[in-house]
Amino acid sequence: MALSIKDPETDRLARAVATAAGETLTEAIRESLRLRLNDLQQRGPQRLAYVDRLLAIGRGCAAAMQPPYHSADHGDLLYGPDGLPR
Repeated sequence: MALSIKDPETDRLARAVATAAGETLTEAIRESLRLRLNDLQQRGPQRLAYVDRLLAIGRGCAAAMQPPYHSADHGDLLYGPDGLPR
């Protein structure tokens, strides 16, 4: 099975990692890809949990706000009906 790397920087990085790790080019690429995939797989659920926490904070803040501050448009808060700053 062949892998063709046509990007000079990618080739340079792969060779630098292989040299620094004392590995063949194939070993260095395989281990780098394995680590990257593992990182992405582990981070996926963490990101979702982080987003859920942020949304919960936003919902809590929105529920605590009283009019006129309960607006999705910041312009409603900063500018009057005439378009001038409040």
